[in-house]
Amino acid sequence: MRSLDESREILYVIRTLDVLMGSGVGLEAAIHSISQGGYGIISKDFATLMENINKGKPMERELRALLKKAETDGYKRVVNTMLNNVTQNTDIIETLRKQGERMEESRTEKVKDYIEELGGVPETLLSIGMIGPIILSILGIIPQLITGDMADLVGGLEQDTAMLIVNLGLFITLLGMAMIGLKAHTKDPGL
Repeated sequence: MRSLDESREILYVIRTLDVLMGSGVGLEAAIHSISQGGYGIISKDFATLMENINKGKPMERELRALLKKAETDGYKRVVNTMLNNVTQNTDIIETLRKQGERMEESRTEKVKDYIEELGGVPETLLSIGMIGPIILSILGIIPQLITGDMADLVGGLEQDTAMLIVNLGLFITLLGMAMIGLKAHTKDPGL
């Protein structure tokens, strides 16, 4: 769950850091601002980091601890970039912009792949959801339509038996549609 929350929020954190630091706000103030915002687990991590810094612990040590705690590559890169800025005074703004661009491209590719994978799902659901009940309804009224010599050919299908088959078929159709929907939902890239 943590990695999903990290991957969902990290691009927004990068953009916020870029805007704040690009307008002249320092790294510590930017981290404090994100700790106050609604960036899920990242805001909680940054709030803990700020609490520890306010207690007198060095930022470098806290960033290293956060780096060990991070699960996703994107979050690790951002924390590592902040750590490099603290230890080596690197150009954090440009690095964050490049990371943000790469993440945006990656997300765009994931969304395209997701859309391609789901391409046939609406047609499949529509086919099963529309054609299945129509065929089953016709099967359900066959005993009423067939009389005389035709009844011997079909084998004397009783109305109760036909309705049992129709209801079972409708249940299987509904179950199949739910399974297709669940399969589509599990492919969600989590963006």
